[in-house]
Amino acid sequence: MNKAMVRVENAGMSFDTKQGRFVALRDIDLTISEGEFVTLIGHSGCGKSTLLNLIAGLTLPTSGVLLCDGREIGGPGPERAVVFQNHSLLPWLTCFENVYLAVERVFAVKEGKPKLKARTEAALGMVHMDHAMHKYPHEISGGMKQRVGIARAFAMEPKILLMDEPFGALDALTRASLQDELLGVMEKTGATVVMVTHDVDEAVLLSDRVVMMTNGPAATVGEILTVRLERPRNRLALAHDRDFAEYRAALLEFLYQKQLRKAA
Repeated sequence: MNKAMVRVENAGMSFDTKQGRFVALRDIDLTISEGEFVTLIGHSGCGKSTLLNLIAGLTLPTSGVLLCDGREIGGPGPERAVVFQNHSLLPWLTCFENVYLAVERVFAVKEGKPKLKARTEAALGMVHMDHAMHKYPHEISGGMKQRVGIARAFAMEPKILLMDEPFGALDALTRASLQDELLGVMEKTGATVVMVTHDVDEAVLLSDRVVMMTNGPAATVGEILTVRLERPRNRLALAHDRDFAEYRAALLEFLYQKQLRKAA
């Protein structure tokens, strides 16, 4: 059993609005093990991104506590890298410079420029973007930009990679290609990943566990699905796999029967 990398203990998140106190999340208990890929799924407004932001330290809970590798999360840290739906590359820097900037921030104190350069090139090579490292963001496609964003995150060697619908704005073929890319990177790095998605197939394909959130407000963990599909995973083989279909059906039943019936 791998050690716990993230612990969320009785966490809640509320916001003050003009209409009064809004409870976004309540009673969240979740443990994520080292090397595990966990997906958060649920309908819009169920607090998936809010929970991810709490783990990232971008916001702090109004109740409960979150721990990363045994330490309380009190803000952002280099052990947690975030990839957003919008690649968030700096437009005036090349792909290489965007990744190098992150590498420099984490490793410059103990490593010289040749090692920092090598780290940057290796990260871009891992997502097959070494051929375009000297191009600017406006010169490459949306899928390529997202590849650079993922390379930048992995180049920091975080203990946890946090991804907020990283492929949501991409077309279906580019999305599938990047999902396969991510599976390959996971195999190489053994990274711990927490990802928010709306996509049921994506959740089953990538995850070790899928955390299904109840509808907001005051959303919480409804059910957790353990995905026991062997790795490495092949999407074409899984398309005809009975277990894959059953996992997919379980997610759909939760989202579109249990949750929508409650909301009706």
